[in-house]
Amino acid sequence: MNVALTQTDRTTRRAPGPGAVLAALAAAQFTVMLATSIVNVALPQIRAGTGLSDSGTTWVVNAYGLAFGALLLAGGRVADLFGRRRVLIAGLALFALASSAAGLATSSGVLIAARTVQGLGAAAIAPAALALAVDRFPSGPGRGRALGVWGAVSGAGAAGGVLLGGALTQAWGWPWIFHSVALGAALVLAAVAALVPRDAGRKAGRFDLLGTATVTLALTCLVWGLTTARGSGWTDARVLGALGAAAVLLAAFCVIERRRPNALMPLRLLTTGRVAAGNLLMALLGSVWIALFFFLPLYQQQVLGSGPLATGAGQLPLAVAHMLGAGLAPRISRRIGATATLTAALLTEAAGLLWLSRISAGGSYLTDVLGPSILVGLGLSVAFVQLTTLAVDGVPREDAGLAGGLVNTTRQVGGAIGLAALATLAGSVTAHASTRQPPLEALTAGYRAAFTVSAAVLAATALLALFLTRRTGARIPDTASTHPASDPASDPRTSRLSPIRLDR
Repeated sequence: MNVALTQTDRTTRRAPGPGAVLAALAAAQFTVMLATSIVNVALPQIRAGTGLSDSGTTWVVNAYGLAFGALLLAGGRVADLFGRRRVLIAGLALFALASSAAGLATSSGVLIAARTVQGLGAAAIAPAALALAVDRFPSGPGRGRALGVWGAVSGAGAAGGVLLGGALTQAWGWPWIFHSVALGAALVLAAVAALVPRDAGRKAGRFDLLGTATVTLALTCLVWGLTTARGSGWTDARVLGALGAAAVLLAAFCVIERRRPNALMPLRLLTTGRVAAGNLLMALLGSVWIALFFFLPLYQQQVLGSGPLATGAGQLPLAVAHMLGAGLAPRISRRIGATATLTAALLTEAAGLLWLSRISAGGSYLTDVLGPSILVGLGLSVAFVQLTTLAVDGVPREDAGLAGGLVNTTRQVGGAIGLAALATLAGSVTAHASTRQPPLEALTAGYRAAFTVSAAVLAATALLALFLTRRTGARIPDTASTHPASDPASDPRTSRLSPIRLDR
């Protein structure tokens, strides 16, 4: 008896603490966000090294975003049914292998295919990691701190990708941006395997193949149409066909899901109003978020004349502000309330973007970029933490992976819509201005227009946030004051698992 107790005590002492588990899961999220932005600065070098055309170069970015955005819902549901830790490890392994293949690619076809598989791995990683974090930290102060860390690493990954991409491209060449991501993913995989406890594994329920295929194809058409519209125009027959097919498939998905007993997207996930509101607002935030990291490096390189390394280093203040804001978000929420915190954060980011709308062709980093970047970083991070909390609050434990996939999907799809619209706007303004202004002045005018509209979108989002919380009668959950609800069905001692079947 004493020997058994001693062995149990030793096992307990050796068990990783919550901080170590959260660090491993947050590192997985950081890796996904890093891969999203790390190629942006290196695109000219990638084009020269692989013989890509101008239109083909955009697919180095689009292929990853397309697979990532289209498969997030499926990745979240697979994680719920087959085990989140298992899916997370498989996703990291696939992500690392695809990153290595991208670094070794000598042709454009291999590179774009590897980026697509990278996106597939990311679609498994992001919802599984978020679900494990939410499950590990129930509602209350602990979850608030955990999601603060989540927000910090998400912003740091996006901004850090620009910095690391610039440094590696200038020092060793573009293949090393992919080799570094592969190495990072392998290290994260080892950390997850060592630190994250095993979950219950397979759970009861059927996997909705028909619903999954329909929504994945719909999101693929939607994201492809939006990304293609940036280069081909909104009246292009392929763009109109893809967007029309997306609308038809999404309508079909809604009909299918209403009739499925084990739907991919059960209506119960949206019935509280908090999940629906959180995802709508996250889509609007995402529409500005992704566009920001597209236009800001372009302004620094094409107008200010910064090199890859200087452009990446210029993102550091934004990344630091983002991490600081994410860490402070739970404390601010405790002091002024979560709804006020979200509104203030959105307005702060809007103010930073409005400041950026005053950039000039003869400006400098210190006068035109540094100050607004700090404001944007602070507002973006706090808003991200609050909206992630809103989007997973009250979700049953068995649907946590799906909720994580949904909030990531809305951010990605919102980002694709926003970037397509803002890129079209910027291009139109630049083309019109080029008839009467020098090239750099015309280019800057397009960027100013994009930042101005982004600020307006965020100001409208802040007002919408107030309206939605009043309309639904559901206050945004205060991460410092809510308490976990008991869920006997989630207790492994009382749950009874049945084999998963494929529902065709």
